[in-house]
Amino acid sequence: MEPSRLLIKGGKVVNEDCSVLSDVYIENGKIVEVGLNLHFPDASGLRVIDATDKLVIPGGVDAHTHLELAFMGTKTADDFHSGTKAALAGGTTMVLDFAIPQKGKSLLEAYDCWRETADPKVCCDYSLHIAVTWWSDKVKKEMETLAKEKGVNSFKMFMAYKDLYMLQDTELYAAFSQCKEVGAIAQVHAENGDLIAEGAKKMLSMGITGPEGHELCRPEEVEAEATQRAITIANAVNCPLYVVHVMSKSAAKVVSNARRDGRVVFGEPIAAGLGTDGTHYWHKEWAHAAGFVMGPPLRPDPSTPGYLMDLLANDDLSVTGTDNCTFSVCQKALGKDDFTKIPNGVNGVEDRMSVIWEKGVHSGKMDENRFVAVTSSNAAKIFNFYPQKGRIAKNSDADVVIWDPKLTRKISAKTHHQAVDYNIFEGMECHGVPVVTISRGKVVYEDGRLNVSPGHGRFVHRQPFPQFVYKRIEQREQVGKPTAVIRKPYAGKIISSHNIRIFFILGSFDMFLLHTSLSCVCVCVCVWEL
Repeated sequence: MEPSRLLIKGGKVVNEDCSVLSDVYIENGKIVEVGLNLHFPDASGLRVIDATDKLVIPGGVDAHTHLELAFMGTKTADDFHSGTKAALAGGTTMVLDFAIPQKGKSLLEAYDCWRETADPKVCCDYSLHIAVTWWSDKVKKEMETLAKEKGVNSFKMFMAYKDLYMLQDTELYAAFSQCKEVGAIAQVHAENGDLIAEGAKKMLSMGITGPEGHELCRPEEVEAEATQRAITIANAVNCPLYVVHVMSKSAAKVVSNARRDGRVVFGEPIAAGLGTDGTHYWHKEWAHAAGFVMGPPLRPDPSTPGYLMDLLANDDLSVTGTDNCTFSVCQKALGKDDFTKIPNGVNGVEDRMSVIWEKGVHSGKMDENRFVAVTSSNAAKIFNFYPQKGRIAKNSDADVVIWDPKLTRKISAKTHHQAVDYNIFEGMECHGVPVVTISRGKVVYEDGRLNVSPGHGRFVHRQPFPQFVYKRIEQREQVGKPTAVIRKPYAGKIISSHNIRIFFILGSFDMFLLHTSLSCVCVCVCVWEL
């Protein structure tokens, strides 16, 4: 029988703001007490876990997954069961997935569909972002309903995938405006879809059909330009912006500069972009190269992962996800003769925590507290479920990981828990390993073994207007409204509109009109107005 109470003793409790030696007592899925030398005379139903020389951290929050997604002619290898199992094995206790309706389809119906699919299968807690793939008054109304009644406070807009999901600038403006109105976070996939479409045609016309064409048709500038455009539009309507999967140094610089200019914008690098690079697209083996195809692509500049990690460590970038969207080798082979048909997506939900510890903490770029912030706490704050998640504290959910910073593991598809048959981090040795994962008060992973059941996880309802984000937005709304200048009405002469038209004609045609009759000029005016 599963113990109803847990006592974690002797570990170092690590939150985003401090670390302290402390015990943690858990009961009925909640953290009941945090303090030194906790003792309970009544040991019935109590399990004591020794965490000496280990860290006790909040369970990871993966802010960006695509589980059981139908995309590009197939469906992801990882469903909500295998994907959330793998998440728990890697120390992640909550995922935020994306419900993506087709153009013209209802957002509310997409939400219901995702809930019906996920609820019976999830092994950890989850929530949903909703994609806005078209615009109408119906979409606007449904966004309000989702924010007020369905626990959704984030909406994603695509600037890429032309003719499938992509929105135009006027639609982005409208969607961002509605996000601000209902207290939601606007998210963007920032790439210039028009340039990508033209670039893809060019690559194929040159006979470039392999995975390298994927990166060549969507270079850094395409991502950076769209990122700047999205930030400009969001700022115009005073809407908070969250840029998903920041993949390049150029786009990261745009986000960093915007934050330093006072914009309310958050950048999300992902495990793939922090742990590997795009040189793999030029690998001689097609299947290897295709395994790394995702959008935006990994960058061939090998200094990119380190650069992104530096910005993440110093709060120029804010939070991490994975964009976990797995397709097997045979699924990737849909594009064996045309890179535009390779299903976009890579793994990461299981390995994110270890990759970020290895590349961030073990390398000395960030400390353990910043690690907690970027893997858990910041996502919980931005999407408004902190301190329910993302903190080891009294009354917080008992989503807890015991982390051994000295233990190492080698990442491999042979040992991972995901359903996909390869791993983009294959062979990477990581210092820092989750040895125990606790989800909603239950030990679900221990000593390399999972003890999970589908449906254990729950949907997390999120309220609109998260204060971590909206305090600044609301203040700027109060003090930054444009106001008209109070002045006396103009009382001088006004030139007649007839004379203005004649002036334009005279300025537009050859000077011989100066020598024609007035009737001729009148004829010219009529032509101009047509």
